[in-house]
Amino acid sequence: MKTKSLYIASQEINAGILFTSMGMMEVLKRNLPRVAYFRPIIYDRNKLDGDINFILTRYSLDIEYEDAYGFDVAYIESMIAQNKTNLLLNQLIQKFKKLESEYDFILCEGIRHSFLSSNIHYDFNLKIAHHFNTPYINIVNAKTNDNDHVIKNIQMEYDNLKKEGCTHFATFVNRVSDESYEPLKDMLEKLPYTTYILKEVAELNFLTLEDVVDSLAAKEVLVSKEDYSRTIRGVKVAGLTLDNFLEHIEEDDLVIVPADRSDIILGLLGALYSDAYPNVSAIVFPFDMQAHKNIQKLIVGLDSFNIPLISVKTDTYTTAKNISKTRARLRLHSSKKIALSLGVFNASIDIEEIEKKIKSSHSEIISPLMFEYNLFEMARKTKRTIVLPESEDERILRAVETVLLRDVVEIILLGDEKKIVSDALRLGLDISKARFVSMKDEKLLQEFSEEFYQLRKAKGISHKVARDAITHRNYFATMMVHLGYADGMVSGAVGSTGETIRPALQIIRTKPDTKIVSSVFFMCMEKEVLVYGDCAINKDPNAEELAQIALSSVQTAKAFAIEPKVAMLSYSTGESGSGAEVEKVREATKIVRERASELAIEGPIQYDAAINEAVAKKKLPSSKVAGHANLFIFPDLNTGNNTYKAVQRSSGAVAIGPVLQGLNKPVNDLSRGCLVADIVNTIAITAIQVGE
Repeated sequence: MKTKSLYIASQEINAGILFTSMGMMEVLKRNLPRVAYFRPIIYDRNKLDGDINFILTRYSLDIEYEDAYGFDVAYIESMIAQNKTNLLLNQLIQKFKKLESEYDFILCEGIRHSFLSSNIHYDFNLKIAHHFNTPYINIVNAKTNDNDHVIKNIQMEYDNLKKEGCTHFATFVNRVSDESYEPLKDMLEKLPYTTYILKEVAELNFLTLEDVVDSLAAKEVLVSKEDYSRTIRGVKVAGLTLDNFLEHIEEDDLVIVPADRSDIILGLLGALYSDAYPNVSAIVFPFDMQAHKNIQKLIVGLDSFNIPLISVKTDTYTTAKNISKTRARLRLHSSKKIALSLGVFNASIDIEEIEKKIKSSHSEIISPLMFEYNLFEMARKTKRTIVLPESEDERILRAVETVLLRDVVEIILLGDEKKIVSDALRLGLDISKARFVSMKDEKLLQEFSEEFYQLRKAKGISHKVARDAITHRNYFATMMVHLGYADGMVSGAVGSTGETIRPALQIIRTKPDTKIVSSVFFMCMEKEVLVYGDCAINKDPNAEELAQIALSSVQTAKAFAIEPKVAMLSYSTGESGSGAEVEKVREATKIVRERASELAIEGPIQYDAAINEAVAKKKLPSSKVAGHANLFIFPDLNTGNNTYKAVQRSSGAVAIGPVLQGLNKPVNDLSRGCLVADIVNTIAITAIQVGE
């Protein structure tokens, strides 16, 4: 069965509809360029719908907010009360069909349990899905049911679907406890239809700081964007003296304390910097008070770690009561929960089976979002181990949390475990699944220095020099990759490109059929992903080296599901020009054709003729590559580096890289100005390269 739409709904409260919608949207965006999201019914058209805003924003969907929903509850109830249900269904169908004509796929999220009333029944979801002719995903909440009731609910829902004429796509049994998992799994295997089990994850039910800020309309006194995702596991009211209160704080507590209790505030800051006490997630000042100016000055002056501060107008008791009523939600800034949710979803669902059902047609076009989502799925399938030597950098730790919670790779961090974990906890991060290796481990130092000596003794290196080299983190980490302790390495957020590449060249070395290390950038344009090489490593390659760069770039492109059409760039096209630089490119193209006769390649060719179909028809009308190229090989570093930066800045393209190629084992370099997202992508890319 192939389908162009899906309908997701649950007859139970807190079953995880947005969680499931997000997981399915990840699958869809990996496979289809244009996906729409539609909610037939929202609560109030005059208020922003949280689910629509979340999905449209997170996935950058090309759809107007007003087109992403049908009608609000008041309108639905009015139409049903007037016996105009059929007219209402026709109006919904009209909105749905408009989207169907414009998009590759539509993901529909059904009526929320909280929207149901004497007029709006759950079965209305089935009617809508039937008239939309869209397959149905039912979500069952196992948190509030034992296994027998779960099975009965699934069977009952399946019977209802058949009676209504709906197609069953799958049933997701969500929030299953560890104790119920195996017995329920055995019971579900006996059912004749597709079911998936998703385990209960306690952390998804914890509040975040953003939940509290939003629910209490709190004023942000000292809060950064990264603080929004901080987990709140408990709430404490500071009604004791500092001496006694410190005994009661626990990890990730939210502390309600009057702003004039300077002793408590200073005590909590002291606990943050002490390994003897837990780290609280945030401090709330009731009565809309401010701390004393000297305390404020002290807090602002802390340059390493700090505790987020918010204030509310209510008194201490009311504040605590309001927080107790706050509901945990998936939000745009909930980076930790999003990563954790996607990790659980991808580990629990048969992604390949779902992809087979939803693919309506094969497309050679890979959109930037498809490319980025594919990185995670490809990396998750192989689950490689990546070593990160720059564990003192906050961006590295934030990236580590993301890839670990998404269950994409295994991570090794170099350094002192106690310090790294303490730094992560102070930042509110969960890196508990990471492994740690100390560079002071004498056994490893001896093994690594001896291996380095054997590799470099022909160059005149001594045992002492070998030992000194291995004490540098990039040499240590590279040796871990060389000897199989890790599958790949990512570095460069703190150090230079040379500090990353030099150890790789000396230890890992190039592949047997490759003489040089080169690089590519994945240029994520608005509607496609292009590959640029080499824009970072080789200054002025000769024809043989240029050919090698092209062949390495072809391998890299294929590893990331990009079918290469290669343009060997020059300042002239075809036979129109001459000169040493043109001849270099012409010779390099000839070499590539001899070694890969099946490859689609053109050269020498100018950039405009390579990418623009109209120009290509004038300059090279018979070429199969001209006008359609997606892999561009630049003749030298000056041209390549300036071009990628010019394209990046002028078009708004996202440049992922440089991705190093040609090494026996993958090592990749980060820029010192890299963002957390850049590090996450580079880790995933490195894991995928292991399988090349």
